[in-house]
Amino acid sequence: MSGTPVPDRELHAGRNHAAQPAGPAPAEIGIAFQTDKPAGGYGPLAAAAEAHGFDVVSVFADLLYQPPLPALLEMAAATSRVRLGTACLNPYTLHPYEIAGQAAALAAASAGRGYLGLARGAWLDAIGLAQPRPLVRLRETAAIVRALLSGDDSGFAGEEFRLAPGVRLRYPLPDRLPPLMLGAWGPRGAALAGEIADELKIGGTASPGVVAQACARTAAAAQAAGRAVGSVRVVAGAVTVVAEDGAAARRRARSEVAMYLAVVGALDSTRELPEGLLPRISALTAAGDEAAAGALIPDDVLDRFAFSGTPEQVAGQASAVIAAGAGRIDFGTPHGLTDSDGVRLLGTRVLPLLRG
Repeated sequence: MSGTPVPDRELHAGRNHAAQPAGPAPAEIGIAFQTDKPAGGYGPLAAAAEAHGFDVVSVFADLLYQPPLPALLEMAAATSRVRLGTACLNPYTLHPYEIAGQAAALAAASAGRGYLGLARGAWLDAIGLAQPRPLVRLRETAAIVRALLSGDDSGFAGEEFRLAPGVRLRYPLPDRLPPLMLGAWGPRGAALAGEIADELKIGGTASPGVVAQACARTAAAAQAAGRAVGSVRVVAGAVTVVAEDGAAARRRARSEVAMYLAVVGALDSTRELPEGLLPRISALTAAGDEAAAGALIPDDVLDRFAFSGTPEQVAGQASAVIAAGAGRIDFGTPHGLTDSDGVRLLGTRVLPLLRG
């Protein structure tokens, strides 16, 4: 394999790759967890999510939290139906070889229910890592992972990564390549997803406008790459806090979303933020005062970057995002005033409203 852009037919053909959908499918509803829980705490949450009817269970890979693979393996053992994956691994803290190994381990533990999420990552300057040429790294990482997991030992000579001819993994390979999800906000990231991925995730948005924009970008890129209509699903994920006390839910959501808003707020090109808001939020979150940062967030801004409030409010937000074209909603941490209450309310109150 070469380091030049690989035609879509090569990335998506072969015995191992999942068939591409012929058209839009009903939206999936997923739930995503932070890796801040003790060992043994992930399986029950995943089992509860599966019992409530969620389609996908994801685990974050945020900097300075625990690595996601142990949580996913625990979840795989506790479930039998839901798709599982990391949202997202990055090619700066992990080499593509290591990413392939994690994908293979999850595929084996889950009987093929795993997906692979890749993104450039955030906050890596805190550990002294620069992030040059992210799109090149993401493209080459996807190509190397697919080569290793499919048994293609022809080699890869890229601009950032290389595989010597004859290199093969020394353990059983998955029966199929895991679906690829790319995390990105910008037009070039969406274009790359339209060309090579199965899903584009916009992490940190609950905005119908952002989702509609991403759908248009990925559809155009997929068409240019000769792919079928509906080949790329757009996933919208954001901090979620649902509670019977909607005001309490929104207070907690403000504090929880502040650290993410400091990263993604400037990426939303569909609407401007109040002048000076992001610098103030960034300074407060850098000082560790998320509560003060969250208190600065107006209601309309909160609704663009988080799902929050009563079950009816959260369902209304999610319905609007699905109507804008999202093929999946990922309800993110912390879910509720407690983990268990959030999962319960999302499963028993929000899901029926979305599917009814």
